[in-house]
Amino acid sequence: IIEAVTHEWISRFQIGPLTNAQGFRKMANFITSSRLALLLILVWLAYLPNAYLQLLNLPLLIIIFVLDGVDGYVARKKKEESLFGAIYDIAADRIVENVLWIVFADLDIVPVWVALVFIIRGLLIDSIRSHAASFGVTPFGMMQSPAGKFLVSGRFMRIFYAALKGTTFGYLFFIQPWPALLPVLYNEWLTPITIIKYILVYCCVIICLLRGLPVLLEFIHIAKKEVQVQHS
Repeated sequence: IIEAVTHEWISRFQIGPLTNAQGFRKMANFITSSRLALLLILVWLAYLPNAYLQLLNLPLLIIIFVLDGVDGYVARKKKEESLFGAIYDIAADRIVENVLWIVFADLDIVPVWVALVFIIRGLLIDSIRSHAASFGVTPFGMMQSPAGKFLVSGRFMRIFYAALKGTTFGYLFFIQPWPALLPVLYNEWLTPITIIKYILVYCCVIICLLRGLPVLLEFIHIAKKEVQVQHS
């Protein structure tokens, strides 16, 4: 069924074979790799007991998110857009996202179930996407319904979701060192700080699930059609 569904997507969105290993040497992919290297530094800083060093987390996070936009711009400017680049960029996004949620859960800043939602959703959706990508179908090219195009591949929703995650991660890193740096002030403002935190986190969870739903529903819809054709 999965193969039949994949071929259905290919027939509509065929874009060519996967690029070869030379893609790693392209500037856009180098920038994507740099984001992952900076992520490791960010995680290291988050676990340091020195609260003053933790103040570096927010500006470092901003650099990582800015580079996310830069690699796409460079790919278009230098005509380095490819299926490999698209998959690598999405994989890097997923790594950054999942690692940060796991770190926040481990540091007891967010509930563990939040990290599990993002990991499970990511594994499910990426399994569908990766199989289709092996046949030359881009992740965003899968979407056919208006709702799917808006939620998943639409430029507005992609920018909005990226901004929401960036704001949420930035806020969580921003408040992390303050219990140690300004304990009295932090305790006085603990209630509004906590409310804002959970509003941002829950909004991320809701948008994450909404953007994954069209991929799953369209896959199931095409799978059912293929089964009906095979039995007719």
